[in-house]
Amino acid sequence: MQVIKQDQVQEKITIIRNQKIIIDADVAKLYGVETKRINEAVKNNPDKFPDSYLFELNKKEWDSLKSKFSTSIKGGKVKLPTAFTEKGLYMLATILKSQTATETTLAIIETFTKVRELGHVITQMQTLPENSPKQKSLMEHTGDLIADLIVPEDELEVTGTETTYEMNFAIFKIKRTIKKSK
Repeated sequence: MQVIKQDQVQEKITIIRNQKIIIDADVAKLYGVETKRINEAVKNNPDKFPDSYLFELNKKEWDSLKSKFSTSIKGGKVKLPTAFTEKGLYMLATILKSQTATETTLAIIETFTKVRELGHVITQMQTLPENSPKQKSLMEHTGDLIADLIVPEDELEVTGTETTYEMNFAIFKIKRTIKKSK
């Protein structure tokens, strides 16, 4: 069984209609099932999926998403994809029953929690005086969150010295150094 990692979930999250979502095909990939199985679970449990839990993308949203991710437009979907919001993904987790579903659900929950926390920390950091101890502490926490989301600890190359990565956001730049010994 392949364990789903947070970075695999993070790369599938996109924003549509001002909501963080994952489309049905990507949800299916995370759970290791066919897309039609995800959509069947929704169809068989309509009372568990109100409008705020999922929605069907319109053609313009789907075209935009395909071009953003260089998705092939030859063949493929006849039906427009379903977008699962965070709440919809949690509800889906109550329906899908398997060890893979449990592991995937845990990765999804952890990822959404860290993305939400990252947003809160960035917002809070902007209100603090530059180079204040609290801002420095929040920057370090931001680096930890980003490292968890993007660079899983078990994939860092251990050289006995340090690993450095830089991320440049529109608002600020983070330079993070992680020191590990063999």
